[in-house]
Amino acid sequence: MSALGTIARRFSHRRWFARTVRFVVPLDRLIGRLTKGRVVALGIAPSLIITTTGRRSGQPRSNPLLYVRDGEAYVVIGSNWGQTQHPAWSLNLLADPSATVTLDGTRIPVRSTLAQGAERERLWRLLLAEWPAYQTYVERAGGRDIRIFRLAPDGAAEPGGTDPRRP
Repeated sequence: MSALGTIARRFSHRRWFARTVRFVVPLDRLIGRLTKGRVVALGIAPSLIITTTGRRSGQPRSNPLLYVRDGEAYVVIGSNWGQTQHPAWSLNLLADPSATVTLDGTRIPVRSTLAQGAERERLWRLLLAEWPAYQTYVERAGGRDIRIFRLAPDGAAEPGGTDPRRP
């Protein structure tokens, strides 16, 4: 992890950090777009760009996200920095589980599954190991069930999850 990443992990539990970073996200999107996904989250943690289809607009919507690997899949969390509402990209995945991940400049079609049960607990531990502040975000989210998605390259197995369109 970079020195900037180490500093970010140390302060990521602080409320001011989450507020500040939320305002940096538009800049991060721009940097990601200009570098074709080669630089995301300013290198502070493993990051990708997810492109979903807007559930109302039908337009592509791209967001930088921290992730962890789970075999060939990518695991992302809808923490929304501990806010009480779900991030729009997670609602988009519930409406249409097909998405694209851009990682190191490579676009990868994926299919998302909403993690539940024992699989969710296993993935939660992986996420916490990468970004311990997720526990703080859960506490701030006011009881909101923070969604965890497993993004498998199209055609890959999706163990332990459910099709997010199904209740």
